[in-house]
Amino acid sequence: MRTAVALYAFAVLVRLVLIALFPDPAYVDSFYYVNVARALQAGHGLNIDFIWTFVDVGGQLPATPHLPIPSNAHWMPLASFVQVPFLAVLGATAWASALPFALIGALAAPLTWAFAGEAGASRAVRLGAGLLVALPAGSLVFMAQPDNFSLFQPIVVGALWLGARGLKGSARSFAGAGFLVGLAMLARNDGILVGAALGLIFGWERLRAWRAGRPAVLPWWSAIACFGLFLVVMAPWWARQLAVFGSISPSSVSGRILWIRSLAEMNSIEGHPTIASFLGQGLGSLVSSRLTGLLQAILSYVILVGAVVLAPFMVVGAWLRRRSVDFRPFLVYGFILFAFSALVSAVHVPNGTFIHSAVALAPHSYVLALEGVAAAVAWVAARRKGWDVARATPVFLGGVVALAMAIGVAFSFITRSTWANERDIKVAVGIALVGAGAVPTDVVMSLDTGGVKYWTGHPGVVAPNDSIETIERVARAYGARWLMVEQRDTVPALAPILLADTRPSWVGPAVWSHAAAAGQSATLGQSATLGQSAGPPDAELYPICLNLPDPRCPSPTTVTGSGAALP
Repeated sequence: MRTAVALYAFAVLVRLVLIALFPDPAYVDSFYYVNVARALQAGHGLNIDFIWTFVDVGGQLPATPHLPIPSNAHWMPLASFVQVPFLAVLGATAWASALPFALIGALAAPLTWAFAGEAGASRAVRLGAGLLVALPAGSLVFMAQPDNFSLFQPIVVGALWLGARGLKGSARSFAGAGFLVGLAMLARNDGILVGAALGLIFGWERLRAWRAGRPAVLPWWSAIACFGLFLVVMAPWWARQLAVFGSISPSSVSGRILWIRSLAEMNSIEGHPTIASFLGQGLGSLVSSRLTGLLQAILSYVILVGAVVLAPFMVVGAWLRRRSVDFRPFLVYGFILFAFSALVSAVHVPNGTFIHSAVALAPHSYVLALEGVAAAVAWVAARRKGWDVARATPVFLGGVVALAMAIGVAFSFITRSTWANERDIKVAVGIALVGAGAVPTDVVMSLDTGGVKYWTGHPGVVAPNDSIETIERVARAYGARWLMVEQRDTVPALAPILLADTRPSWVGPAVWSHAAAAGQSATLGQSATLGQSAGPPDAELYPICLNLPDPRCPSPTTVTGSGAALP
């Protein structure tokens, strides 16, 4: 018990340090969850005043565009729900949003220690795996973010552990796993895959018992109770989705989740992706995209979970444990997750979808990796007379654990630097909006509306990945007053505005500019000078002038640079 408590304390400390170094949300997902949580705490319900992607409003420009809109048409709500009590006590602060993820996510470390003990792992392996989960290699930097990483990991570890206990004769444990599967799905849509894994092992166990003519380990009531507890968690949320959107999976209805051929189609509002258009891309493209998705999923797992150095030992450990009842639910879930990533969500894998779920594989993977290290040491020791296995094994285990943890720390600092640069740009945009006379209700069009909302307070609408004429239609539909364009994150139709100073007639001259190479920002008349000295700017803010005359824009508004005026 003392070791489990110490592991939890260490894991919490690691996450508190992460929060101290970067307390705010850092990317699209975490911005979304925080903004939804703050809306809930403020009494606005599940409603938000920004559109991060048009899958949230049916994948098309709505017939009656408006803000705010109902939230969570695509993303699940648990990562927002857990923040609300902390926001109520501590206020709408970055620490209030991040703290629950530190406290909940840290549970995975003692869970790993306890599971590994029940699975018969040595004390050294148990302790090493617990430490790796507390400071988890390449995925460390995400563990204090207000995202579903820190929720999904301990929930899934618990569900798979209960499933394994069920296979060893505990029907109540198997039934209880259904509740955790419900929580997993409330955190992520693909949490249902954990339930699919449990369903498969239940069916396989029953089939084997029938063929062998023996009583089944798991009675039928355990599966029924498992599914019933899953419904206890999910039914209220599905009822809300049906009442608000008319579907339990609203973002899937338009086809822009399941039937897109590239991420560009997900961020578009033109066309209607269907299964026919998906299959019509041709066998070569279809197979190529599936293989690419699988390879990218494997690469993400090897780097972010295995820190590369652990990956070969994970394979060794998995082979050694291939018949282990304790690891059977994990191995089945891992197979399903990789297969799903290759066959169904291949297009989404490069955008980070896979790694959100793959972190749930880390605790079991670390146990297997360290058992693989121990097996490798024993194999070498058997061929080298001077080696003492009992002394060499802890040394090598400690070395591998320390190396993986060091890689995690290094990767965290690199990623934090990138996040800090993005934060500084958004903060500067907020200052520029105030300086340019924007009022709090002004809608800002950008590619990161959740980030703009968090840092500036302004409502927003995403610029779709379509023609400049379609982008103008969206701007008019939502009454956008400002346009933020970033070189790192833009769509082809907007790139010429930033890189070539070629603007359509409805976009005014930049009121703010940032040059990443020079690390400088400038406003109004300074922007031209900054652009000349530092090359193409990294980001700029422009007024959107849809109704002339507009004091923010020259009259008449014209296209500058080499481009032709748009009608």
